[in-house]
Amino acid sequence: MNHGIEITFDSIESAHEFVGLLNEAIVEAKRDIEADVQRESDSEFPRRQEALRLALYHVEKLQFHVSKSQRILNDLRSIRRLLLEERTAVASTVQAKSIAA
Repeated sequence: MNHGIEITFDSIESAHEFVGLLNEAIVEAKRDIEADVQRESDSEFPRRQEALRLALYHVEKLQFHVSKSQRILNDLRSIRRLLLEERTAVASTVQAKSIAA
């Protein structure tokens, strides 16, 4: 189901931003399901309550994995910045040596 939305990840930053938005949506969905579970606590339909608890369990698992992915993307951004700073420092050193020679 593609509702005309095209998502591309041109960079780690854009992927990180998307995962952050996804995490926000998951938090909101989790709140809604928790409210439904609370509302159904005295329900005459125990299967509905079981289904809601199962949905809550899966949303919590999803939240865990998305949060973990967000941390991994953050680590990758940090590693890339360190590598780019090293590369820039090496290039500056090489350029300074060639100018001096």
